[in-house]
Amino acid sequence: MRRYAAILVALAIALAVWFCPRHTMRYYTHQGVVWTTDYHITYEADRDLDDSIQLILGKIDMSVSPYNTASLVSALNQGNVSRVDDYVKRLLLASIDIHSATGGAFDPTVMPLVNAWGFGYEHGAAPSRTQLDSILQFVGLDKISLHGDTLVKQDPRVMLDFSSIAKGMACDEIGRMLVRNGAVNWLVEIGGEVMASGVNSHGTPWVVSVDLPRDEQDTVTHESATTLTLDSAAVATSGNYRKWREQGGNKLSHIIDPITGSSRAGTLLSATVIAHDCMSADAWATACMVMGQEKVKAMMQGQSDLGVMTISADTVTGSLVVWSNAAFADRINLH
Repeated sequence: MRRYAAILVALAIALAVWFCPRHTMRYYTHQGVVWTTDYHITYEADRDLDDSIQLILGKIDMSVSPYNTASLVSALNQGNVSRVDDYVKRLLLASIDIHSATGGAFDPTVMPLVNAWGFGYEHGAAPSRTQLDSILQFVGLDKISLHGDTLVKQDPRVMLDFSSIAKGMACDEIGRMLVRNGAVNWLVEIGGEVMASGVNSHGTPWVVSVDLPRDEQDTVTHESATTLTLDSAAVATSGNYRKWREQGGNKLSHIIDPITGSSRAGTLLSATVIAHDCMSADAWATACMVMGQEKVKAMMQGQSDLGVMTISADTVTGSLVVWSNAAFADRINLH
C-alpha cells in the first residue's frame, strides 16, 4: 500500500507540474527619462523586469549623481562622508585606469571646472585664465586616493563628476541583471550609450545607428553616419554638437579639458567608441573628445580592443571628415 501511495503522490506531482501555467518568453520594451536623457530597453524574458530596471537606476542615481543633492557623491563632494559604496569604487578604479592610459585626458575630478564653465549644477560663466589656473590646483586624480572603502582627498575642494562614465555603467548593470534573470537577447540604451547581446525580436542581430554631428540645442534630430552590428559589445558617442552654448561669438562646449581647464570646441565634433563593456566605451569616448583628432588617430590606429570612429570638420571646406580604425570598421553593418 505504501508503494501504491508513493506512486499516486508522484503522479499527482507530475500532473501538477504539467498543468501548471508556464511563463512564455516574449520581448518587452521600456522607455523613459533618467538623468535628463532618454533611455530605451528591450529584452526577451519570461516576465516583465521593469521593477528591477527602476531599482538599478534609482540606486545608481542615489550613489553617483552629482546633480542629486542626496546622493553619496554629493556628500563626498561636500566632505560630509569619506566612505564609498561599490558603485563609486568601481567607477573610481575604472577612471584611474583610463586616466593613466589617456595621459590624464579622462578625469572625474573635473566637476569644479564643469561648474565654472556653466555646464554643471552651478551657473558659471566663461572663466578667466587666472580663475582656471586657480581651480586646476584642486583638479586631478592624483589629488585623491582610495584606501579600501575610504576616499582620501588632498584638498577638501576636490569634487567628483562621473557623468561621462556612469550612464555606461548603468547599461552594464542592467545588462547583468537581465542575464541573471535568464535573458539572452537584449539591448540597453541610455542617452546614446548602448550595450547589446544576442538578437532582436526578428531573430536578426541588433543594429545601432551612429548620428551625424549636427549643431542642435532645443531639438534633437537623428541623421545616421553609419550603422553598427552589436552582439556582446557596447558603443558610446561623445560630441560637442548638442550640449553647447555661444558666448562672445565663441562656441563653448561641455567637453572640458581637465589638464588645461579649457572648454574643448575644436574641429573634432564627435567620437564613437566600441568596447567590451559600456562603462569603458562611455569614458573612452569622452577622453577622445578631450584628446582631439590627431592624438586619437595616433593612439587608436592599431588598437584592437577598442573600435573608434571620429567625425571632424574640415576648416577649409566645412565638410565632415570621418576616420575609423580597423576594429571599428569590422563592426559596420554593410546590409
